[in-house]
Order: sequence, then C-alpha cells, then structure tokens
Amino acid sequence: MNYITSENILIIGSTLLIAGVLIGKTSYKIGLPLLLIFLLVGMGFGTDGLGVHFDDMHTAQFIGMIALCIILFSGGMGTKLSAIRPVLVPGLILSTAGVLLTALITGLFVWWLSGMTWTNIHFAFLPSLLLASTMSSTDSASVFGILGSQKVGLRNHLRPMLELESGSNDPMAYMLTILLIETITLGGQLSAGTLLLQLALQFGIGGAFGLIMGHATIWLVKIYRRQNSKSTEDADQASSMTAILILASVFFTFAAATALQGNGYLAVYICGIYIGNNQFQGRRSVLKFMDGMTWLSQIVVFLMLGLLVNPHEMLTVAPVSLLIGAFMIMVGRPLSVFLSLAPIRSVTLRSKCLISWVGLRGAVPIIFATYPVVANVEGASQIFNIVFFVTLLSLLVQGTTVIRSAHMLDLIDKDAGDEEHFGVELDEQLPTTLQTLRLTERHLATGDTLRDITLPTDSLVMLVKRGNSYMVPNGRLQLHKNDALLIISENQDTKKSSRLQKGS
Repeated sequence: MNYITSENILIIGSTLLIAGVLIGKTSYKIGLPLLLIFLLVGMGFGTDGLGVHFDDMHTAQFIGMIALCIILFSGGMGTKLSAIRPVLVPGLILSTAGVLLTALITGLFVWWLSGMTWTNIHFAFLPSLLLASTMSSTDSASVFGILGSQKVGLRNHLRPMLELESGSNDPMAYMLTILLIETITLGGQLSAGTLLLQLALQFGIGGAFGLIMGHATIWLVKIYRRQNSKSTEDADQASSMTAILILASVFFTFAAATALQGNGYLAVYICGIYIGNNQFQGRRSVLKFMDGMTWLSQIVVFLMLGLLVNPHEMLTVAPVSLLIGAFMIMVGRPLSVFLSLAPIRSVTLRSKCLISWVGLRGAVPIIFATYPVVANVEGASQIFNIVFFVTLLSLLVQGTTVIRSAHMLDLIDKDAGDEEHFGVELDEQLPTTLQTLRLTERHLATGDTLRDITLPTDSLVMLVKRGNSYMVPNGRLQLHKNDALLIISENQDTKKSSRLQKGS
C-alpha cells in the first residue's frame, strides 16, 4: 500500500504545524526559543519518534533556499537605515571578518580534534574548515523572539547591531561553504588570494544587483499602482497583488544574482533594505504579508529539519559535537568578536561580552550542512549530524540565557521595551506619524496632568498606557511615572510644505 499520498502529506504537515503552534505557546514561559520547539516537534514526529520518514536532502535544500530568501528579504525590509547607521561599521565587521575568524578558529579546533585517537572523527584541514564554515553565521530569529516577548530593549545600540550582523552574515557563511565544497570536490588548492577574489566578486555582484533590483521593484510597484488608480480594482486586492509582485521579485533577485556568479542571499538582503526604506502605496500591508511569510518559512524549515535528522545517528557523534559546541560558545565566538571589534573603541567591553554570547545557531547552519551531503563530500553525514547537535546545544544553552546575560551585564534598556505595543495604525498616506513617550520624573516636574506637560507643536496625545490598561486622555487625567503616551504628530515634510504654500 502506498502511504505517500497528497492527503497523507497534508495531514502530516498540518498536524506538525498545529502541534508546533500549540506547544510553542508555552515556550517563552519556560525560556525556550519558539523555533527550537518546532525543531523538537519535527524530531518527535521523525523516524526515531512517531515514524514519519523523510530523508530527501535535495528537497530539504530547495525548501531551505526558498525559506532563507524570504527570511533574509524580510529582515532587510525591517532594517531601518537610521537605526543601523550608528552601528554600520561594527555590524559589517562582525558579519564579514567575524564570520571568517569564527570559521578559521573553530576549523582549527576541529582539525586538532580529528588528530586525536580517542575521537571518532577524522577530518583533514579543508573538511574541518567546511564543518566550521557551515556554523559560522548567527541566527537572530530566536533571540529577538524572546526579547520581543519579554518586551526587553538593549542599550548601546546593541539590538540594531545584532540585527545587522545576523541579517548580513549568512551570505558570508554561504560563500565560504560553497568555495570549500568546490575546492574539496575538484581537488584544488584554496589560497588566500583566490578566497579574497571570490569573496570580492560575490559581494560586489550580489550587492550591486540587490540595489538594482530594489530600485527596479519600487519602479514596478509604482507603475502597477499608477495603473490601479485608473481602474476599479479593490484597494485590498491591490495591496495583495503588490505583495505578490514583491515576493516574485525576491526570487528573481536571488536566481539572477546567482546566475551572474554573485551572492544571491546578499542580493536579496540588500534588495530588502532598499525596498523597506522607501515609501510606496501598500507598504504596511506588504510588511505584514512578509512578516507572516517569514514566520511560516521559519516554522516549515525547523519542522522539516527536525524530520530530516535521525537522533540515534547524532548519538554517535554526541561527545565530539559537545566539545565542538562548547568550544564555539566559550572560545570561538568570543575570540572572533573581540578580535574583529578590537579597532572599534566605541563598543564597550560589556557589549562585546553580550555580542559574544548572542551567537545563536539556527536553521541556516543546518541548511548549509545539507550542501556537503548533496555534493557527496566525504564525511558529509557526520558534518550534518555535528552541525545539528551544535545547533541544538546553542539554542538550549544560549537561547535560554540571553535575557539573564543582558541583565547580568546591565545592558537592559528599561525605557525601550514598550514603545510600539499600542496596536494603533494609521493609513500610510496620512501626513502624520505616531510615537511613544515614556514619562519620567522630569516630565512630571511641572505637574501631573496633560495640560502641565510640554509637548511638541502640532502634537496630540491619543492614548495613555499604564501597565496593561489603556485610557483615553483629557486635560484632567492624572499621570504617573512610567506611563506611556501615544502621540500623533504632523510630519516635518508636511509642515514645510504648508509653510511654503502660505508664503507663496
């Protein structure tokens, strides 16, 4: 009897999603990253669990590639240039030199372990470097999921720095992985000159093509919207079509950049940054659509990777994987962070310590670990199982202690946690902006009502949040320290335009 039918695939897939969502609801209460829950659910349904058999590395790699394109593009769209500008240099250093140093330091350790008679791995230098390269990039989804759920902000611009690093370091790890696989399979030599040339070529083509496609996509959206203004198409339908148009552009960007010998993942990320920092009709709807697609992509990938692994095979490499994982957490990541950021004096010692600890591994290293398997690299199955084990270890150890570590290092920004939790949205075409103000003793020095507080001209308080309660304000409402005010203000550009019209 054939059990692999469309109906069975849908039943299993939907059951995995439902189980993951329901179990994941309690993940933050026990301090586990949400995506780790989906990974464990996938493992529970896999060959060593309930018996769902899935071992197609080619399919897994293809699904992972699609998901990673969406995740990187969405991360780029959510990156505000104004937020990352103060941390642009250290963020890019971490995502390039930091990744390279992590791969080199960990690769040397794996090579040293391979020479020990008491271990069950025996990798040459290049395969050791390949193993380390697949794990050299960090994953921000789990970390910022926890920070977001706990409404925690970080000082010293650490959040945008970590977002920039995690969003832009996957292309570097991918390039190292592909270059090493080609060198191993073709039997060539990997020289520093060749490595730098290939990295420069892929970064140059990928970055340039990402900018071109970002500009072209905005142009296409404006053409579509201009045509839509002359038709009777429903506004919601137009927003949905705009989101689909942009999603198609994401996949075209990746495929075309790769065909041009550039880095497709970098092109997608740059394209996302360009589009996310430009205004166009339906922008908020596109952001919501991409946010949902990102969560779906992450969940599907983690469930799929959980199904892909056989836990009994991981047990054979558990001792050496534990050593490699502990080395990455305690030595490899911190050493690469401190070395790469040594010239940047603006990054404090405590900030470097937290950056070192927030070196979470996620779905990306496991996806990259499928490439050696597909390329039939010798020892690829061991590489895959070691990477999977190290990812689990990283999520369990680092993912559950991020907030505690930030508290211990006194890097929690208590005034930044609740800024955007009013749930109020305005039409993006309106000439207004929303911002929040957390009241301090200084604000209440002249009085404790709205009429006593000095607000910017052309501003109005819409809501007051106190704890979990919301109040519609009036001039007599007594305000307290730590109240959050939702303020609506006229855009600066609109003010300038009004003044010019009055002057004429």
